[in-house]
Amino acid sequence: MNWFEKNLEALIFSSRWLLAPFFLGLIVAIITLLVKFMKELSSLVMMIWSSNEHDAIISILTLVDTSLVACLLLIIIFSGYENFVSKISVSDHEDRPAWMGRVGFADLKLKLIGAIVAISAVELLKAFLVSNLYTGEQLAWKVGIHFTFVLSGLFFALTDWISAARKKDH
Repeated sequence: MNWFEKNLEALIFSSRWLLAPFFLGLIVAIITLLVKFMKELSSLVMMIWSSNEHDAIISILTLVDTSLVACLLLIIIFSGYENFVSKISVSDHEDRPAWMGRVGFADLKLKLIGAIVAISAVELLKAFLVSNLYTGEQLAWKVGIHFTFVLSGLFFALTDWISAARKKDH
């Protein structure tokens, strides 16, 4: 291997570190979600005696939605960093998630679409609970978008299943 090729490949391999700021940005996004979560939680606690059950359910669904997005971001940070940048060296830590280090790109796609479907379902439920704020057409669009996410998830799972079956046969 000549000098140019060796240095070019070293540069290309080192370029993976350009992804690290993206993961740091996602950590900032989780912090932002935490602030929003605490704001919604304090609002829920403050209205505990004055609100109706309907408003409480909407607020709780917003908390669930926010926590699902935060979990999704954490999965992306851990698996993305480990798959594309560097291994996270906490293997002996008792709190290390069991899936960490074993989530490949295909698994990450499925977890991502699964989380998106769950988030979409929560948003759809919230929309139905406050359906007086939406027209029938707007609700139909929300259902259509949710259905599209569900179908996308099924197609991702199907393509991964087909790919795994082909690898198994070879």
